[in-house]
Amino acid sequence: MTSKQRVVVIGAGLAGVRLAQRLGELGVPALLIGEEEHRPYNRVLLAEVLAGRYGPEVAALPAAGELVRARVTGIDRAARTVRCADGSAIAYGTLVLATGSNPVLPSLRGLFTPDHVLPEGVHAFRTMDDCLGLSKAVRPGVRAVVIGGGLLGVSAARALAARGAQVVLAQQAERLMERQLDPAASRLVHRHLTDLGVEVHTECRVRDVRCAGGAVRAVELADGYALDADLVVLACGVRPRTGLAVDAGLDVGKGVLVDDELRTSDPYVHAVGDCAQHGGTLYGLAAPALEQADALAALLAGRTGARYTGTRSLTRLTLAGHAPTGHAPTGQASAGRGPADPAPTDPAPLDLAAFGDPDPLPGDDVVQLADATRGTYRKVVVRGDRLVGGVLVGELGTVGALARAWEGAEPLPAAGAPLLHLLTNDGGS
Repeated sequence: MTSKQRVVVIGAGLAGVRLAQRLGELGVPALLIGEEEHRPYNRVLLAEVLAGRYGPEVAALPAAGELVRARVTGIDRAARTVRCADGSAIAYGTLVLATGSNPVLPSLRGLFTPDHVLPEGVHAFRTMDDCLGLSKAVRPGVRAVVIGGGLLGVSAARALAARGAQVVLAQQAERLMERQLDPAASRLVHRHLTDLGVEVHTECRVRDVRCAGGAVRAVELADGYALDADLVVLACGVRPRTGLAVDAGLDVGKGVLVDDELRTSDPYVHAVGDCAQHGGTLYGLAAPALEQADALAALLAGRTGARYTGTRSLTRLTLAGHAPTGHAPTGQASAGRGPADPAPTDPAPLDLAAFGDPDPLPGDDVVQLADATRGTYRKVVVRGDRLVGGVLVGELGTVGALARAWEGAEPLPAAGAPLLHLLTNDGGS
């Protein structure tokens, strides 16, 4: 295969590595371009690395394809090459953008130094470098303020609490993880964090970051109340990395616009993962990114009928200390903790699963089961004879049955009893 025929993937994150891996299995070699110095890793596990349960090596992804470490600065669509910061150019036959997303840095007074860098003690939480920097800074008793109560903010707060930090979480919305969870599920997450010693403030807007001597000292809220802080973690969401696509003249909305073949407005350029906007949707989660990579690999390998029409996966959101398959926790090897530092506490895991639309419309059937003592909650929404959404918190024994009902989009049995059965039977999971 010549350089003009090969598949070049910009981005060595979860979506890019999965695509290269699947292409290799199908006999189509791919070249990965990654700009981070670290071996490609699973971003989902960064909170567990921060918590000290895993060393960075546990988050590493399997090797897939040829990897070039370079920062891409431009795409020449006419010549079908990508330009790199070191002056080199890489030719492609098919180009795939798997550039992911960048952390959103809020507009706060005092957030940046006069040199336009974050003050000492203020950290984004998106990359392995961010994670390792935080890991070196956190110690028992450190006062940490996490700004943002989505999945990333909740994960960061939980990890810092496990390392013995005094954690305050400030969430502007009225509840935690409002994008994934309904109010009842959010309340359980709130209670879980509180039980870990995290002080949670919702409907709380941060106005100012106070620094002295180039280091953070406090965070000021909109009502004037100040939270003392040695560490501040910015977990305010992410924004798709679309700069290369914009500069190359590709069609871009909130993300890089793609069709059911994950093709951009240039037939030789595709996009997958966090940077891709399909059918008006930015998914921003691991499961859809993996599904897109699998679909695109099949398409590029010439498999007939290969398309991506949207995610049908139940997304499992784990706030837990479980090691990934094939790995044991290796917290003792975590960067930033010396031999004199105590091992992290290992709070009870909290497993979450969410899929589809958990907010019912008029006429929908809703089945809910809640156990306040055990801290578990299960809810499904049925529209007509189809399972259209649901949320589970705590014990996920039923997740297998629900995943099959959701992903298969098959009609449910006519009687009402099977709805309850979906929430109480483990379905062989």
